Amino acid sequence: MTTQPNESETALALFQAAIEKSYSRKLTIADLFTAAAQLKALGLDQRAAELYKHWIAFNADDPVVYAAYFNYATALADSGDRPGAINALREAIRIQPDFQPPYINLGRLLEDSGLVGAAVAQWMALIERTPAVNGDSVAHKLSALQQTGRVLESLNKDEAAEDALRQILEIDPKRQEVVQHWIALRQRQCKWPVVLPSEHVSLADLANGISSLSLANHADDPMFQLAKAHHYEKRSIGRPKRGLRPAEPKRARKQRLRIGYVSSDLREHAVGFAMTDVLESHDRAHFEIYAYYCGIARNDPTRERIAAAVDRWTDINGMDDETAARKIAADEIDILVDLNGYTKDARTKVFSLRPAPIIVNWFGFPGTMGSPYHHYIIADPVIIPEGAELYYSEKVARLACYQPNDRKRVVAPQRPTRAEAGLPEDAFVYCSLNGMQKLTALTFDRWARILTAVPNSVLWLLTGTEQTNARVRAEAKARGVAPERIVFAEKMANPHHLARYPLADLFLDNFPYGAHTTAADSLWMGVPIVTFAGRSFASRVCASLVRAAGVGELACASAENYVALAIELGKDRRKLAGLRDRLANVRETSLLFDTPRLVGDLEQLYRDMWRDYENGELPRPDLRNLDIYHEIGLDLDLEKMELLSDADYHALYQRKLAEWDAAYPIEPDARMWRPR
Repeated sequence: MTTQPNESETALALFQAAIEKSYSRKLTIADLFTAAAQLKALGLDQRAAELYKHWIAFNADDPVVYAAYFNYATALADSGDRPGAINALREAIRIQPDFQPPYINLGRLLEDSGLVGAAVAQWMALIERTPAVNGDSVAHKLSALQQTGRVLESLNKDEAAEDALRQILEIDPKRQEVVQHWIALRQRQCKWPVVLPSEHVSLADLANGISSLSLANHADDPMFQLAKAHHYEKRSIGRPKRGLRPAEPKRARKQRLRIGYVSSDLREHAVGFAMTDVLESHDRAHFEIYAYYCGIARNDPTRERIAAAVDRWTDINGMDDETAARKIAADEIDILVDLNGYTKDARTKVFSLRPAPIIVNWFGFPGTMGSPYHHYIIADPVIIPEGAELYYSEKVARLACYQPNDRKRVVAPQRPTRAEAGLPEDAFVYCSLNGMQKLTALTFDRWARILTAVPNSVLWLLTGTEQTNARVRAEAKARGVAPERIVFAEKMANPHHLARYPLADLFLDNFPYGAHTTAADSLWMGVPIVTFAGRSFASRVCASLVRAAGVGELACASAENYVALAIELGKDRRKLAGLRDRLANVRETSLLFDTPRLVGDLEQLYRDMWRDYENGELPRPDLRNLDIYHEIGLDLDLEKMELLSDADYHALYQRKLAEWDAAYPIEPDARMWRPR
């Protein structure tokens, strides 16, 4: 018998004794499970699998051998034998079809093997076989539905995924992860109202589970967004069991501050496209730049360009959170910049371990983190104007314009024609090339009014699924706009996408989550964009960008002004041509595309942050009363918040706080609660 590496004499004796008892049929299944667990705890996964194999061979008539097959499959999967695990799970199901756990695991292994259809079939088989109502059967059925919904969502089979997740919520409406995905699916499909309660799922249940990113798409309510971010951080990240104590900075090295950027999007992604020029432009005489990547394992030109630009590139995908944090601490990073926030593949738990003295929230997420460990948020005077700091837990640090842009972005040399894009040659083309998840019923109402007022105009949107496109056209028809006036742009690689922008006459911004990098692309390609600013971060970025591009008059004061200006420009080609000429003339000199200035200002912010740290003045995130603000927000009509004036918005929260204080006194805070 071959001894495994690192196998102790004690472990070998345990294994051999269990094997001998298996041969003689003297090892009960309970003892089998115990021995295998001990081997696994010692890191001997292959030994555990081998023990299961021997026991099954000599105890095949045991009435619960199917359970041994299930554990055998787990041991095989842990040791890297996926085909063996699949076979073992199929045998467990063959022997005992009503044993539910193998269906879940078999589906996951088939999915991991690229057999998505077969995986879904396993989960659906389980769903059909679980009519009994008891704790285990319900749990297994919900798990199968959740796996099915997750995979169908990844395949863009949105309606089927939504149905699977809704079945879960009708049974257990408190599953916040399921609520989060269900709402995101409805947003992507333009199913209005998005937050749709039922007899068994309350509006508060849905508001409780909505993700921070979906909330930014749904509501212009920065106070609830702050409370939601804090609620998510407490629930999903939480206080680490132990934090790191970054080494005291070495004074001799402080001539060059070490800046670490953490992101899953330093690749062909909106964040990656925008950050390349910044990372290439940092002053290496005074700053060392480190990049920590946690995104998909695929190389591309943007990722290669970024990796070449920084002083050190580290892929932390294979590291657990503590290992990644220790790596950052070992690199003696001074300022760690979170370019993800609460977005896909973020590693927020790494930040919670405080691997650097200063932690900054910038660019990847349009809002506050509501965490106890993000010290600063970088914005600008338009996105977070003076007086709006109450909506942010971090200290606000301002650039002249917050958004980075790549001056070296690649545009395909061949420009398509309108005919090739499916657009009418002589029409006035409004466009909004944001993702479908940003489109709300109130925004679409405004667009319908614009189209109705401008004859021979069309609206060019970035495509969704076939079913979503049909739904949007039906919504247009319901508002008196002919469905054929809605044209969809197929998704394509960024250079070709940029090349087709000039086919549009005017970009119409979304609300409350407006165009960000999409707006910069439009302005770079000379297409003006009409917008208006709300209260929340995501609703104000585009107003900042058009001002920085030199066409500040396109940032309207209200939704009514937005509609009126879009109609005016649709009818006044000369005025529109003047705006397009101005964009073209100032593109190379405008604030929006002045990367050297942005980087210089950013580096000064880093110096200021470091000075705060040295002086013992590092800001302390203000998290007072945020649980109460969250409870209040759960009962508000979030979709209609954008219709309130600022005065009415503040009065609403203050009234709710007073009602709460009358029953449960609230300590004063620096936001909306200062009891008289």
